[in-house]
Amino acid sequence: MIRVVLADDQTLVRAGFRSILDGEADIEVVGEAADGDQAVALARELRPDVVLMDIRMPGTDGLEATRRITGDPRLTDVRVVILTTFDVDDHVYGALRAGASGFLVKDTEPMELLHGVRVVARGDALIAPAVTRRLIAEFAGRARQPDPSPRLNALTEREREVMGLVGAGLSNDEIARRLVLSPATAKTHVSRIMTKLAVRDRAQLVVLAYESGMITPGWLA
Repeated sequence: MIRVVLADDQTLVRAGFRSILDGEADIEVVGEAADGDQAVALARELRPDVVLMDIRMPGTDGLEATRRITGDPRLTDVRVVILTTFDVDDHVYGALRAGASGFLVKDTEPMELLHGVRVVARGDALIAPAVTRRLIAEFAGRARQPDPSPRLNALTEREREVMGLVGAGLSNDEIARRLVLSPATAKTHVSRIMTKLAVRDRAQLVVLAYESGMITPGWLA
């Protein structure tokens, strides 16, 4: 059972998401929060699999709440998905850098919402990878000069190649086909990379790949 906490200051929005999620046999909404402080408190109390986090809330906003959750060593298994009105947004990029596992636009179709929750709960992929790639490319490209991380020195040449493909938004199966590997081998490479770089999930690998200058917008085109 995938356990979800909803964090949004609008009661009707929470009710709409709850009605969609609770209608599924494998998903259960275990708590609701109207602001960031409540979201953090519920994450610590309930240890959900996924927190659907509105980025703009009164008081403590979704960005700060995301930082607190992803920075808490007791909540390493809790995944945060940002809810936003616009799909390209400085705040969304900041949330991904802070540790969010991806984002969803609020008017997303119900099936996309359900798919997103399941994917993030598995830790397998980014939410809406094509849109996420565009957002990260836009803001990583203009925000700062590439900052190569010393952590990347721990990677083998093959692992750097795999990380670049993760940064370009490819799934494990797509990486396997591109590099002529088995899907299991591709998944093992990705897991080892995340362990070596001490990142929570693929979303943080994408951010690191862009910010380090390992790949640039349009790199795989």
